[in-house]
Amino acid sequence: MSFEISEQPINPALYEKVGSATGAVVIFEGRVRDNNEARKVLRLEYTSYRELAMKEGGKILEEAKQKFPLLSLVAVHRVGVLEINEMAVYVRVEAGHRGEAFDACRWVIDEIKRRVPIWKREQYEGETRWL
Repeated sequence: MSFEISEQPINPALYEKVGSATGAVVIFEGRVRDNNEARKVLRLEYTSYRELAMKEGGKILEEAKQKFPLLSLVAVHRVGVLEINEMAVYVRVEAGHRGEAFDACRWVIDEIKRRVPIWKREQYEGETRWL
């Protein structure tokens, strides 16, 4: 189980090892879209308080391990400037059954967005805005 902050593009192939007890793999990929609130988005920039983000991300994964019967869990969040369609966040869950894999994946991404100190700035034509 690992939580990572990455300045490099996320490579899902690094995390594709599947154990023999795995009955379900659920993957969430959050990507940069070209619009928000009817405005054209040109790119995003993510920044973080790295030390605290790593600590809180690790706590979330530990809590998920206690809350759900998981076999494997990884979460990676990008920082830096990301272009349209680039992957900003990746969560991969392995469990014995699909229900617990789906539930855990949803819980983890929701907690990351709620608790981890990562901030997003959207760039529009002629303007930027922190969200």
